Order: sequence, then C-alpha cells, then structure tokens
Amino acid sequence: MQQSFIFSGFGGQGALFAGQVLAYAAMDTGRHVTWIPSYGPEMRGGVARCTVIVSDDVIGSPFVRNPDVAVVFNNPSLERFQTRVRSGGLMVVNSSMINVPAERSDIRVLQIAGGEIAIELGDVRMTNMVLLGAMLAINPTVELSAAEQALRDHLPQRKQHLVEPNIEVLRRGYRTATME
Repeated sequence: MQQSFIFSGFGGQGALFAGQVLAYAAMDTGRHVTWIPSYGPEMRGGVARCTVIVSDDVIGSPFVRNPDVAVVFNNPSLERFQTRVRSGGLMVVNSSMINVPAERSDIRVLQIAGGEIAIELGDVRMTNMVLLGAMLAINPTVELSAAEQALRDHLPQRKQHLVEPNIEVLRRGYRTATME
C-alpha cells in the first residue's frame, strides 16, 4: 500500500516538521518513505509545504500531484490544494486560520481548531502536532505511538524539552478527531 500527503502552510507554522515526523515514524517502522520540502521565496511567512509518500514497497517517484491526504494550515494552502486531493481522500483543515469553507463533496474534510487547541495546551507553535494527530486518527498510516517515538528519537538534543509537550498536543489532536 502507498499513500501520499501534502502538508502546507506559512513558513514557521511547522508544516514541514509535521511531514517530517510522519516520515520518520513510517521509516522507523520499516516503511519506504520520501519527504520533499518546498519553500516560497521567504522562509518565514512565505509558503512552505512538503510532500510525503509512505509505502510498503519501493517508491517509484517522489512526485505528488494528487495526494491522498492534504493537511492545510492556512487559506492559501486550502485554495491551492483542495482541488488536488484525490477523490475519496482526506483534507485536514486548520479551522483556527482558515475562514473559507472547503468546496469538495467527494473527499472527507476534517475541520480542527488546531491553533486554539495548541494555545490551550501551552503554545500556538504546536498547532502542527494537533493537525498531525488529527490526521492520524482518521488515516492511521502509522500508529500514534510511532509518531510519538519519532518525536522522542528525532528531535535534536537542544529541543528535547519539547518532546513531551508535543506528544501531549499530538494525542489531543488525535482524540479531538475521533470525537468528530
């Protein structure tokens, strides 16, 4: 089985890191993975996105045109990627920043107030983990525990103090999506 993902938002929102955590979790559990970042001309505030492919077999091409899943953090990402999600796919929408409705009826759209949840749990910068947790609840490409372990194993030493708060937020996003 192979699944493709796009994580997209403004630079600094953590879209790339959310994709990285998914990629590490899949890789650490023996899956084949690609992770390709793409930045706009500005690092912070510009468009930042990444594509991730997770597969049980060798991946023929890292190019993702029509992802199975899009995780969108802001309005420009919704506008750009909602038409590209494969029919029957999933789009996770950060309703904290996106104020326009998704216009697709052939995909599942999950609205998650990622920013509000992250703020409630301590830091808006963890919105990315809320959205990743929600995505994993609906599309369990990897187990939640694998994502948690990826945070423990791959966060740099200087950021290890952020592991447990990120895991708490990841779990909250997962629980919130299962209640939808």
